Amino acid sequence: MPTVFRESGFRFFFYSNEGDPREPLHVHVMRGGAEAKLWLEPELQFEYTVGFAPRDLRRILILAAAYADEIKDKWHDHFGS
Repeated sequence: MPTVFRESGFRFFFYSNEGDPREPLHVHVMRGGAEAKLWLEPELQFEYTVGFAPRDLRRILILAAAYADEIKDKWHDHFGS
C-alpha cells in the first residue's frame, strides 16, 4: 500500500492491486479505524466513507484538492498509466 502523503493524522494511499481492469484514478484515506475512497476524476467525490465525522470529510476534500497533482503524479508513477 504505497503512501502518497500524510497530513493532519490522515494517511492518503493506494492499494497495490486496484482491480483488473484497473479502476479510474482514486485515493484511499485512513485515520484510526475510519476509511474513505475518493475519486479524483472526472471530479473530486467520495466513493464511500466509513467512520469519519463530517468535519473530517470536509478536511479530506480540502487536502485531496490541494494535493491533487501530487496524487495523480504518484498514481501514474506507481501504476504506469
